[in-house]
Amino acid sequence: MHVREAANGVELWTPAKLNLFFEVLAKRNDGFHEIETLMVPVDLYDTLIVENDPAGRLSLSCGWVGQFGVRESDSSGELPPEEDNLALKAVDLLRRRHAAGRGARLRLVKRIPAAAGLGGASSDAAAALVGANRVWQLGLSVDRLAELAAELGSDVPFFLFDRSAICRGRGERIEPVSGLGVLHFVVVRPPVGLATKDVYGRCRPAASPRRVREVIDALARGDWSAATQRMVNRLEEPAASLSPWIERLHAEFAAADCVAAQMTGSGSSVFGLCRSARHARRVAARLRAAAVGAVFAVRSL
Repeated sequence: MHVREAANGVELWTPAKLNLFFEVLAKRNDGFHEIETLMVPVDLYDTLIVENDPAGRLSLSCGWVGQFGVRESDSSGELPPEEDNLALKAVDLLRRRHAAGRGARLRLVKRIPAAAGLGGASSDAAAALVGANRVWQLGLSVDRLAELAAELGSDVPFFLFDRSAICRGRGERIEPVSGLGVLHFVVVRPPVGLATKDVYGRCRPAASPRRVREVIDALARGDWSAATQRMVNRLEEPAASLSPWIERLHAEFAAADCVAAQMTGSGSSVFGLCRSARHARRVAARLRAAAVGAVFAVRSL
């Protein structure tokens, strides 16, 4: 997450994420699932501007980048009503717990597709917590913000830490990792998204779960062959039963000679791991010509 001073507040560039590993371990009594995942932030960003509102109101204007400029694709998905936007809910939660009577104006420019498994809403919520904490001069620690973030959604705490991490529990327990190097990907969000609830509803926890450390160790030593053999997303099979796009995108990435391809999160986006930035640009151009959805060449942060 990049944060800089704006005219009357702060501007935050908040990234998407990819799940290079996603294992579902068990169904919990609270209705969530116990997971173990490796999440990597990538350089596809939404932009959030947070300004103080002396009148004590909370307000949000939100739109795809095309509504403020030129929209590049019609495959980005639908945005929720403003009152359901997670960034606005984040600021409201922070106000209720630590800043009664304070107000803020939020302007959110979306580039990260929705219903895509890329964590856009969660990333925006984390940015809203950081931005309001700064604009209101609350001085709250990252650990306290992470506690609030966990109340908003399982992925939200991850985006406060600006690095790759293993996430456990329902996703809120964060263990930062290093040594993965810079990885290059092409991400495709097909024309149809998937609802997380629907995908999890068809998922069965693994009988013999794989372990994330094997993937991390392989990536750290540059052994892509071993890494790709150990990569998994346990949600991919149920997602593929809901959308034919998952299988099609796998075929497209295989034809483009990617090192590996995998769905991220609960979908519907699929990414291809590329050998270099040049390879990623070439794959992205090929897939844009194939009209398979919104296509992004990205790198890990």
